[in-house]
Amino acid sequence: MTKGFGYCMVENMGKSKGRAGSADDAPFEQVMDRLQTVVAQLEEGDLPLEQSLAMFEEGVRLSRAGAKRLDEAERRVEELLAAGDELQTSPLEESEAGEQ
Repeated sequence: MTKGFGYCMVENMGKSKGRAGSADDAPFEQVMDRLQTVVAQLEEGDLPLEQSLAMFEEGVRLSRAGAKRLDEAERRVEELLAAGDELQTSPLEESEAGEQ
């Protein structure tokens, strides 16, 4: 991977903020894969300061998106466990309905 490649990806992801393709819309596994890539590039320590800051910002966004997904999954598991043997249904939230 060239040094400039990571920066281009950061630039592109920054522009997609709030649109389809952002970390909030990506599958959890894809978010974690990208976060691992960002961390590895930062750990190499050979990026210029501005690129490092951009990568760090992307990493924070990815980390928050992943944590949000995990919190949502934990909530769903807790709801299922709390239901016990009873089958309970509830309407899907608008964001969940689009995932099916």
